[in-house]
Amino acid sequence: MNTADLCLPVDVPSTALFTDQYELTMLQAALKSGTADRRSVFEVFTRRLPEGRRYGVVAGTGRVLDAVENFRFDGQVLDFLREKAIVDAPTLEWLSGYRFSGDIWGYPEGEVYFPGSPVLRVEGTFGECVLLETVILSILNHDSAIGAAASRMSVAAGSRPLIEMGARRTHELAAVAAARAAYVAGFTSTSDLAAGFRYGIPTVGTSAHAFTLLHDTERDAFTAQVVSLGSGTTLLVDTYDVAEAVRTAVEVAGTDLGAVRIDSGDLLLVAHRVRQQLDELGATGTKIVVTSDLDEYAIASLAAAPVDAYGVGTQLVTGSGHPTCSMVYKLVARAESADPRAPLVPVAKKSLGGKTSVGGRKWAARRTDADGIAEAEVIGTGPVPAELADRQLLVELVKGGEAVAREPLETARDRHAAALAGLPMSAIQLSRGEPVIPTEYA
Repeated sequence: MNTADLCLPVDVPSTALFTDQYELTMLQAALKSGTADRRSVFEVFTRRLPEGRRYGVVAGTGRVLDAVENFRFDGQVLDFLREKAIVDAPTLEWLSGYRFSGDIWGYPEGEVYFPGSPVLRVEGTFGECVLLETVILSILNHDSAIGAAASRMSVAAGSRPLIEMGARRTHELAAVAAARAAYVAGFTSTSDLAAGFRYGIPTVGTSAHAFTLLHDTERDAFTAQVVSLGSGTTLLVDTYDVAEAVRTAVEVAGTDLGAVRIDSGDLLLVAHRVRQQLDELGATGTKIVVTSDLDEYAIASLAAAPVDAYGVGTQLVTGSGHPTCSMVYKLVARAESADPRAPLVPVAKKSLGGKTSVGGRKWAARRTDADGIAEAEVIGTGPVPAELADRQLLVELVKGGEAVAREPLETARDRHAAALAGLPMSAIQLSRGEPVIPTEYA
């Protein structure tokens, strides 16, 4: 089942107003000047990775396909634009029939990227392409930032599962997108039911401190939870005294207790003490889950601790200090006239201040060494060298306005694992550094 076809409550009826006003005013001026129908190529890229990051993660591609598909100016939207005098009547008429009819190519979801990588290439008329700038950037900048943080956390966690639990720390719809991006980059489950409903991500959850505080005693709370959810549940043991709670938990649930959760204190020390206590009580199979504002560094510091799973919230949904990827959407080529046969001319911003760009419709390939490990991200505008022909990174996502690359999240998840495995070992170091491979222009 393709959940994108379900029109679930976490969707919106139209994405057309997820844009900046100047997209529409540019359209109006281009319609008047006769340039709106010029064939154009826009590319999404970032000039640099967030400070200290060694690679980026492409996440949100599937959501971009949804957004483009739902970019429609219905009656209510047109009425708003008319009432606020955003654009003139001819432009409103043009918008009333808007349907993106161009092509989109891009790095497939889960792939890694580097400075200058043409993560997405949007081709069509200027008018239909320019309108998509803001919504595409808002999705890719957010989801890829979460994906990069999630990837680093997954590397730090090793084989231990990660639970996404940041819904209460961000906007309600951003939480759903964050859970999706985290799953692509290696997280195994989410606490957010909307994400499970919309994208089929496994969901987990048992109880909070409020449930313990509701009851007269901790034993009463544990008993109520076990009666309801079974002995395989996870009991939260740090409301009062951890050692006493662990003892009570095993007495109530037996040695088949599924797990205990620790949400405060010196997690390294407490985890060792709890593991020892559980083993002494005969609950050798009971797992330990830790939460408490974890990031990739905290997770790495617990590598030697007897921890079985991590729950991550705030640091994940805020990109672990980097909530955006600073991706931009730039016109890199356009035709000299509205004639569909007119050749494309490379264009680029040439101003100073680090915001220059490279013109021309680009391809990208990843050169590898004899062992199949990446050596460089190669980007060019001319013919693709024969030795890189089978290393090209962009795939067709939309053809003639129709999405052609929808895929299960599991596919993107597997792709990310494979992409990460194809990078030099230094890519998984958490210490600050430069991009793990250089970007070269052919």
